[in-house]
Amino acid sequence: MTEEHSDVRHGDVRLREVVDDDLLVLHAYENDPEAVRRSKFTPRPLDAFLKHWRERILRDPDSLVRTVTVDGEVAGSVVSWTAKDGRRFVGYWLGRPYWARGVGTRALGLFLELERVRPLYADPFSGNTASVRLLEKHGFQHVGTDRDGDDVFAVLALRNPPAQGR
Repeated sequence: MTEEHSDVRHGDVRLREVVDDDLLVLHAYENDPEAVRRSKFTPRPLDAFLKHWRERILRDPDSLVRTVTVDGEVAGSVVSWTAKDGRRFVGYWLGRPYWARGVGTRALGLFLELERVRPLYADPFSGNTASVRLLEKHGFQHVGTDRDGDDVFAVLALRNPPAQGR
């Protein structure tokens, strides 16, 4: 199948509020061994994952969080938050069945229409070239790196203000 034919049509990708039933699917995506390898993120056991999402992410009035769906099925999530240093960050996670199909591009584009804070930062593992390219496609620019042990994370920032009237 060519890349052109494997892309999801833009109308198929939606963002919606997170509901509790989404969390088990999101947990399974977080524990996918290839996703862990690419992100350098240590997955949480189910109880810790549910507690983190229910108590920290979903209850934090500062967080903007959405479930990504494709044809009504949970494909992943996108979230933004303010870090302790005051910078606003965005992060996303898609299940492997939705990789390399245009879902991330469309979902992040929709999310950036909702998340109006600029600058907006992201810090993917530098070896996750697909994630870095996704951010660059949306106008994020490299502004530095962070380290966690031997792992290097690219720090990117989206500085341009969102278009008016959208």
